[in-house]
Amino acid sequence: MAYLVHNLDDAAVRRRVDLFAMEGLSVGLGGFRRRAATVGGLTVEHAAHLMMDLGRTTDARLFQRAMTILRHLLFPHAIKQVCADASVIVARNLEMLILAWRVRSRGQRLIYECLDIHRLLLGTGAASQLMRRIEQRLLARTDLVIVSSPAFARAYFDERQGRSEGVLLVENKVPECLPDHGAAMRPRREGGPLVIGWFGMLRCRKTLTQLGSLARQSRGAMEIVIAGIPSEAEFPQFESLVSGMPGVRYLGAYQSQDLPKLYAAVDFVWAVDYFEEGLNSDWLLPNRLYEGLAHGAVPIALRRVETGRWLRRWGVGILVDDPVAELPVLLGSLTVDDRTRMRAAIAALPHEALYQTPGERGAIARAVVGMADE
Repeated sequence: MAYLVHNLDDAAVRRRVDLFAMEGLSVGLGGFRRRAATVGGLTVEHAAHLMMDLGRTTDARLFQRAMTILRHLLFPHAIKQVCADASVIVARNLEMLILAWRVRSRGQRLIYECLDIHRLLLGTGAASQLMRRIEQRLLARTDLVIVSSPAFARAYFDERQGRSEGVLLVENKVPECLPDHGAAMRPRREGGPLVIGWFGMLRCRKTLTQLGSLARQSRGAMEIVIAGIPSEAEFPQFESLVSGMPGVRYLGAYQSQDLPKLYAAVDFVWAVDYFEEGLNSDWLLPNRLYEGLAHGAVPIALRRVETGRWLRRWGVGILVDDPVAELPVLLGSLTVDDRTRMRAAIAALPHEALYQTPGERGAIARAVVGMADE
């Protein structure tokens, strides 16, 4: 199979390649990168039998990305190399779906993996309408659409694009090789400030503002720990920006093996996102939701969004409408018993709520290659 991705630096790409490889699929990987060097350690020797670096693109520079895509449309040699012998092409994001359509041969399955809905696809202007029409035309040529949240299937593909069949939900669950969420009930430190962790892809300026406000107003009762890769478009000087915020620490980028240590040092995980408020941010179920719960950290989320609905359905986490107004009182009033009950609720979650089980991985692989389950 061929896997075309818009960002080789995304750790989720490595997890998906791992899934396909573990299920016996030979993976050819082609994609762009957003940084000068790939961060995630994804190499040909890792899991993909072929990896083709298609060059660097930049967050929020849509014209530059469009010109890059156009160049590969006109001269698709590199894309063809990745896809030539594949029976299935999986395209992660719309720009890669366009390239996959360009090189697809008769008989090749085409899968569209859509894990974010870009704001350009949701506007009312001429450019947004054109992009939706392009996507709709390509959707008619796809065999399967993969989404990471039921809200994407419901609120976007069904209601806005008329695609209700052939949509597969693959949540951003934790690989089973990571520690079991029984870690939730292991003794955690008591006393000292309450610590909120914000980990992963860092792209939400409103989140940083709110976290900084919480730390500042708490006068030392609350601490914020941040780790991950900041968006250069949203935060061109992230480290210097954070260094001037009292009670906020930035630890830099991390690898998946660092997660247990990161989460062991926090009490709560920030699962709030305003990056595309009212649209994509309301619909997504982020990686940090599953990772935080798997490591025993209590998620904080907005009540009105899909993440909040997920937490309410499972009876875990803290739900708010206005984090800055509500969290100082909510967190300040928590007793040791309250926190123990929260961790017990996490530990009681079914394994399959957080982890991608072997049965689920097998079902995903079969759906991708077109083998329907009996």
